[in-house]
Amino acid sequence: MPYATASDGTRLYFEEWSTTGDPLLLISGQGSDHTGWYALRNDFAKKYHVIVYDHRGTGRSDKPTAPPYSTRGFAQDAISILDHLNIPRAHAYGISMGGRICQWLGIDHAERIGSLVLGCTTPGNVHGVARSPEINAHMAQPSTDPVEGVRFSLSMLYSPAWIAAHPEIEAYLLQTPQLPEYVRQLHYRASEGHDSWDLLPAIQAPTLVIHGSEDELNPTANAPLLAERIPHAELYLVKGGRHGYFIEFREEASRVVSDFLARHPLA
Repeated sequence: MPYATASDGTRLYFEEWSTTGDPLLLISGQGSDHTGWYALRNDFAKKYHVIVYDHRGTGRSDKPTAPPYSTRGFAQDAISILDHLNIPRAHAYGISMGGRICQWLGIDHAERIGSLVLGCTTPGNVHGVARSPEINAHMAQPSTDPVEGVRFSLSMLYSPAWIAAHPEIEAYLLQTPQLPEYVRQLHYRASEGHDSWDLLPAIQAPTLVIHGSEDELNPTANAPLLAERIPHAELYLVKGGRHGYFIEFREEASRVVSDFLARHPLA
């Protein structure tokens, strides 16, 4: 199995989907592994050297209990994978917590990043627009009833009409192995502790901020905050999209991201 090694010795599982074109690192959200990108594989692998990986704590990667996880540390993990593959520069597209990780890539590793796509993310709780208390409570302590928990999560990700048209998604999620509780907590704390606000103006990479117009998990109002804070950033709202805009509105969202990347080649 392909593994890169982080600076603290943690093994990080990765996969390469195609090895032609500019490198594109796809970065999953909180508690998610590389399989979350499967549905979008062909949208990007036709033109890009796509790299996906499992965050520490998820999938096939090691699951250390220390040091504390952080979005800044996760960004260093991403760089460890690029180092392992001898990739000097890459594009990066992150979803939710992955978008927070991308912010640190642009801040701390500017020379390694060709462009950034920040999907359904926020600058952090201190300066961002807060989600509702109900959603906060669910994120902090999900329901112990698996069905109730999955249905709540689905309601945050997709519209009722899309869920009704794809009944298989609930069964799939119910069969997906759960993270160890300590990992879930470490990921949650890392995401909730994110705060890049003061350093966002330092990002020089071309940046696209893309968000669903109906996102309640990371409220949509965070998108213009990021776009205004990052120099020359572009903003695109997917009308009707919730936190899973990239799946429900895949054709539109992948087209917008692909068009953006095409305008900012690494060469």
